[in-house]
Amino acid sequence: MPRNLNLDMGFPPFRGAVRQLILASAAIYVITLLLLAFAHGAGEKLITLGALSPAAIHRGWIWQFATYAFVYVDPIDFLLSVLGIYFLGWAVEERIGSGRLYGLFFGSTILAGVAGFGLSVLGSGLHAGSFAQGGAAGCGAAANAILMVFYLFNRNAPIMLFPLPIQFPVKWMVIGIGGIETAYLLLHGFALYDFVLLLGLGAGYVWYTLFLTRRSTVGISEKYYSLRNSYYRWKRRRAARKFEVYMRDHNRTVTFDEHGNYIPPDDADKKNGGSKSGWVN
Repeated sequence: MPRNLNLDMGFPPFRGAVRQLILASAAIYVITLLLLAFAHGAGEKLITLGALSPAAIHRGWIWQFATYAFVYVDPIDFLLSVLGIYFLGWAVEERIGSGRLYGLFFGSTILAGVAGFGLSVLGSGLHAGSFAQGGAAGCGAAANAILMVFYLFNRNAPIMLFPLPIQFPVKWMVIGIGGIETAYLLLHGFALYDFVLLLGLGAGYVWYTLFLTRRSTVGISEKYYSLRNSYYRWKRRRAARKFEVYMRDHNRTVTFDEHGNYIPPDDADKKNGGSKSGWVN
């Protein structure tokens, strides 16, 4: 998708990872509402198990770093979050593919949750009252991360936000949402929920920098193949040492160089770089 794309926000296609994430969120929300209506205790338990709570994390409930994205109570919060994923997620998915969109969704959710938990620990340690306390729920952090990645891929794109017939640069949307959520952060006394939403924007930037740029992709690939080749070289040297011991036990002497390559008897005195047989990887 070109960076200067003129994007009209009508009704995007409902498919791929975006479809699966929204359907999963909707199914869990419906189950939560039904439980709250007809089995209130079970509904409260479901929310307690899934929503991000620093106190629960201290007890070892680390799954909440991922599950809080699928826990909702307020229908407006649910609607705004899934609409953000629907209207922008499809464009990001077209750019990076379904698998990497799942990675962005869950990775940014976990990053924002862990950072929010760190702030809550800091607030408790400094005896800062309600600083980063309370709970967090919903996929707002992931929606903000998707918005940030959309902006980074389309920095100069004007956007028309359905149903408003007004075009404006996407960067102003990022700034506007960041400003609104900062205002809520101040109004709510630095609550954890608002911190996590803001941290979602930062998590999107971090995820884009680490995993979605061409440079980061090449760097990760190079590191992977370098580690793989180092492992194979280590295995070859280890096998060579074992074979030397085996042959020595049978009153025979064989020689291998520092790379694990066999040196024939006539070449044993030649230095590396001579005409010895074998190979170097």
